[in-house]
Amino acid sequence: MIDVEMLRVFTAELELCKVQPGETVAVLTAAGAMNDYAQTFMIAASSLGATVFHVDIMDHATANRAGVYGKTPLAGNRAAIDALKSADMVIDLMGMLFSAEQIEIQSAGTRVLRVGEPMHILKQMFPTTDHRRRVELGEQMIKNARELRVTSAAGTDLRYRLQQYPVVTQYGYTDTPGRWDHFPSAFVFTQGNDGEIDGTVVVQPGDILCAFKRYIQDPVKLTVKEGRVTAIEGNGIDAALLRDYIESFQDPRAYAISHIGWGMHERATWYHMLATPRLREERIMNALSYYGNVLFSTGPNTEVGGTNDTPCHLDIPMRKCSLYLDDRPIVAAGKIVIPELAAAGM
Repeated sequence: MIDVEMLRVFTAELELCKVQPGETVAVLTAAGAMNDYAQTFMIAASSLGATVFHVDIMDHATANRAGVYGKTPLAGNRAAIDALKSADMVIDLMGMLFSAEQIEIQSAGTRVLRVGEPMHILKQMFPTTDHRRRVELGEQMIKNARELRVTSAAGTDLRYRLQQYPVVTQYGYTDTPGRWDHFPSAFVFTQGNDGEIDGTVVVQPGDILCAFKRYIQDPVKLTVKEGRVTAIEGNGIDAALLRDYIESFQDPRAYAISHIGWGMHERATWYHMLATPRLREERIMNALSYYGNVLFSTGPNTEVGGTNDTPCHLDIPMRKCSLYLDDRPIVAAGKIVIPELAAAGM
């Protein structure tokens, strides 16, 4: 049975992605998971005139635990990788982010759309062309900046020297060759220059540890020197979680500072993890996208073209922070203060 509302939403999403007659769309799954999404996306793509095929990979090699990125059951499967590279677009229902396989597929000119959220979130956060406009404006502002600074009343004061790495945009759909996006989302980020990120991050109660889908309960102080976390201090369980989890990878690259940016989705909510049921494994796009959050991350940087492919990735969207580009305030205490970046009514 096909869910008519799901088909409507998926068709509208593929229209934003400019799927059209003559294109080939591949749907990627692992071990038969998310088959309802797979079948509905194939029907939606076919209704738009595309040729469609489905690749379902045996999920026997992935480390299936929180915060492990870049290791997928697609690794080494040349037939599947080549098939996906032949498509104009891949609907990724498995999760390839940070993997060498995704980079190879994108390099072939294939656009990739990651989908993993439950249906009610896909509808709640359905993307618009105004999300794209505002996110791309943020992209241009970061490209023109030499320094990004994050501060907070709690004691955060962290500086990133910029220009070495590109800026990544996410607005929930992709219509250009080789581009990746996550449906739904709305944020922008970049990476600081190698060795040129320094300062202090104070993670506060209410900030989100996405890898564990957990709200921080106790303050944690991170000291950052030359692009690496050198100390994790705090007396509560959250500092212990962060220390023990990063240590468990036995990889010094896990302490690297990854991307930094801010959220711009006015319909994403900070409190979503407590207010919505656990229907899908992923439920973090509200956290990453909610309006005015400052998204601080550690671990890999292959997403921006770097060489750090550690599987330990921590996204920590932070509330009530301020973010500056070359001393110009962009976000002030959790509020976007540039009128051109602001959503209507915000």
